[in-house]
Amino acid sequence: MPHIIGTAGHIDHGKTSLIKALTGQDTDRLKEEKERGISIDLGFAYLDLPDGERAGIVDVPGHERFIRNMLAGAHGIDLVLFTVAADDGVMPQSEEHLDFLHLLGVKKGIFVITKADLVEPARLAEVQEEIEILTLDTTLEGAPIISVSAVTGLGLDRLRQEIAIQLRAYERPSLPGYFRLPVDRAFVMKGHGVVVTGTAIAG
Repeated sequence: MPHIIGTAGHIDHGKTSLIKALTGQDTDRLKEEKERGISIDLGFAYLDLPDGERAGIVDVPGHERFIRNMLAGAHGIDLVLFTVAADDGVMPQSEEHLDFLHLLGVKKGIFVITKADLVEPARLAEVQEEIEILTLDTTLEGAPIISVSAVTGLGLDRLRQEIAIQLRAYERPSLPGYFRLPVDRAFVMKGHGVVVTGTAIAG
């Protein structure tokens, strides 16, 4: 079964831009998302890894008004790419998203300091320290922290390698019992009717 990667992080901290830089795919597909420059609904992409594996990606909204969509996307992920913008540092939705991931039991993650091309090295060190403090006593304490730029490509190769390392080390828990599939989203497809998508977590 392919691994599932999810994103997390404050609004406008570069989640969608990061996924586009890694995969070449734009996960913002709605007209309103394009016009407003923010993610509203879940976006989906796939990532070819250096070891030949392919992982699915769920890109979640960061805005507090769309937190329900974020929770739907975060459920059942194997690895989270948690973005923190270098210029802003840790922000309110950073803390909120981390709380949700901790409660969901997500234990594999990579913190990605985005927009690294906009700041000096000293600022990157400050943001890294903010992340280390933020994650104390959570399921993501000690997670790798990598600085990247979706504009210049800085750090993207290292991030791809780290994603492959983290997913190789991931052991998917065995969850026997009845089949369960939390629904991420539902939509109507012409000629087929209502289609639901989600991640099977048991059975």
